[in-house]
Amino acid sequence: MDSSNTPSTSTRAAGSKELARKDDSTRYSDAALTPPVDVVEDSGGITLFADLPGVSRDKLSLQVASDTLTIEAESGLSIPEGLESSHTEVGLGRFRRVFTLSKELDTNAISAELSQGVLKLRIPKAQHAQPRRIEIQAA
Repeated sequence: MDSSNTPSTSTRAAGSKELARKDDSTRYSDAALTPPVDVVEDSGGITLFADLPGVSRDKLSLQVASDTLTIEAESGLSIPEGLESSHTEVGLGRFRRVFTLSKELDTNAISAELSQGVLKLRIPKAQHAQPRRIEIQAA
């Protein structure tokens, strides 16, 4: 891939071959924060935890297209009426992160939970990628 036109990088989390990060700033012109994400892999799939402080369910968008998972969200944090901010460290309330998913993952069976600013996505392995026990017949 030509890195001069598209700033794409791939990273593997926790030794996982199932998920790769894909920065795709050419398609999305609005500035956004990249939420920190932890990925935990087990024999049944992966669990992804994304920190999205101040985000409510109605301001969260999860999309899977082909092998790409996109997380987009807007924070509901605002300054109360009548008050004025004298210092703002994070003025941007928009989050975006894009991942490339392995073909070994079942994108039709993704489950998502949002609790106290943490998004939990469970992506199981596809049936063909699941470990299975082979029964030995007596001769």
